Amino acid sequence: MTTTDRFVVPAPAVVSVPVAGSVERFPVRRVYCVGRNYEEHAKEMGFTGREPPFFFLKPADAVVPVNAGETGRIAYPTLTQNLHHEIELVVAIGKGGAHIKAADALARVFGYAVGLDMTRRDLQNDMKKQGRPWCIGKGFDQSAPIGPITPAADVPGVMQAAISLTVNGAPRQASLVSKLIWNVAETIEHLSAAWTLAPGDLIYTGTPEGVAAVVRGDTLHGHVDGLCDLTVTVV
Repeated sequence: MTTTDRFVVPAPAVVSVPVAGSVERFPVRRVYCVGRNYEEHAKEMGFTGREPPFFFLKPADAVVPVNAGETGRIAYPTLTQNLHHEIELVVAIGKGGAHIKAADALARVFGYAVGLDMTRRDLQNDMKKQGRPWCIGKGFDQSAPIGPITPAADVPGVMQAAISLTVNGAPRQASLVSKLIWNVAETIEHLSAAWTLAPGDLIYTGTPEGVAAVVRGDTLHGHVDGLCDLTVTVV
């Protein structure tokens, strides 16, 4: 593709996320998500132990960027009666590659953000029972809200940070990033063995225990120590 290419339909806009302290933005290429990456969440979903990491994807245009200090809006999706919140630390890749070793992985990270992996839990569970892909439960419109990305150098303690979510001010999820079953570096190593990572990729690293349903009118407030908070209302 060149700058002189002409298209038969309008080219889609580039999805981008604000960067804390900058007028520049982070363009989104792909959105990878890690499943069951906190032990207590794995248990509440009916699993135990340190299973090998597994991944699923969301489309880039599922991302809902929210500026610092603002409240984003996400529509309650169709086809579900059981929309769940999952608070997550998000990793923004600044330098790509394949077969990246864990020892080298953090040097590939541009920064970190607070994100939500919204899930149509009833549809996901139906797909599991039928042995079918989860896409309809995970990869729907507006299923990946995210706050501003903070450059990695500005949050050296993020791997020990507290992570939490409240709904209408009431606590729902609370844990520590250090409780990830597969830490950020290990996740990048495993992920890059399956896909070649590139600048613009986002990795949603998994959610702690306490996932539950939300309804229209609920306001979700996500926090990770050292990062910009994420606030969204379901409409």
